[in-house]
Amino acid sequence: MAAYITRRILYGILILIGVNILTFVLFFAVNTPDDIARLNIGGKRVTQEAIDSWKAQHGYDVPLVWNDTQPGTGRLTRTVFWQRSASLFAFDFGMSDSGRDIHHEIAERIGPSVALQLPVFFLTILVSVVFSLAVVFFRGTYLDFWGVVLCVVMLSISALFYIIAGQWLFSKMLRVVPIAGFAGGLGLIKFLVLPVLISLISRLGADARLYRAIFLEEMSRDYVRTARAKGLTEQVVLFKHVLRNALIPIITNTFTVFPILFLGSLVFESFFGIPGLGSYTIEAIGAQDFAIVRTMVFLGTVLYVLGYILADIAYTVADPRVRLA
Repeated sequence: MAAYITRRILYGILILIGVNILTFVLFFAVNTPDDIARLNIGGKRVTQEAIDSWKAQHGYDVPLVWNDTQPGTGRLTRTVFWQRSASLFAFDFGMSDSGRDIHHEIAERIGPSVALQLPVFFLTILVSVVFSLAVVFFRGTYLDFWGVVLCVVMLSISALFYIIAGQWLFSKMLRVVPIAGFAGGLGLIKFLVLPVLISLISRLGADARLYRAIFLEEMSRDYVRTARAKGLTEQVVLFKHVLRNALIPIITNTFTVFPILFLGSLVFESFFGIPGLGSYTIEAIGAQDFAIVRTMVFLGTVLYVLGYILADIAYTVADPRVRLA
């Protein structure tokens, strides 16, 4: 078990290194430090002296990856890559290009993101699995047919439509919840009801249809026919045997959304005025603050790797044979 987890962690570290290097190359292939300085100073006619001064203040006045003017390890450490990208591995986020403390802002914004995504995470798993099991239990009936139709309709509609329609219906017409905003304490409930509900509906169609297909495939297995031959009821077969043997694809689908718990949803936070990490990333992209964007890309990669490591560990619980792979 320890060797299995160690291998997965090593794979994750390699992925982090690769994504970090690729992100650095992409950012500085498009924009030079002079371009970044010019964007933040604001204007195409700024003097070179102003550009050089801004670069010196923000750590962009050194070479990108190799510094011939420094002795020893300083050739590597006195570079933009080491100070602005490699330092992310120590979770040293530094300052944004606009002069704000990135670590402090992330700490302030992670709460609203988790408050939004945590109920969505658990409700989506619960509702989609129960809905799929109910459809499979009544397979071949009108409930099964219309359940599949409903799933196809829900997954065919953009989340933006659900957001706009939900805000129009529940906030503008019925006036039961605020259209946007956020508050602390128990006051946040009225602001989160609508985005949680809409987020659940927008994801339910795809997840329920996937789980239905998984359950139907398991229903054709030999162990199901054996269980029925022993006289077990359909409920016991479905909930005790089929559900347990379908856990691996469900675990995979579940942990792929793990980063969203912390990074938030870019679209939902922006539309509902929730000051989480999703809206923080959107604002950084709009302001072309590359330091923040690089940090959020790195954190997203860390969380994706962590999610898949947790999924690999969960596989061994659901099916002990996995740890032998």
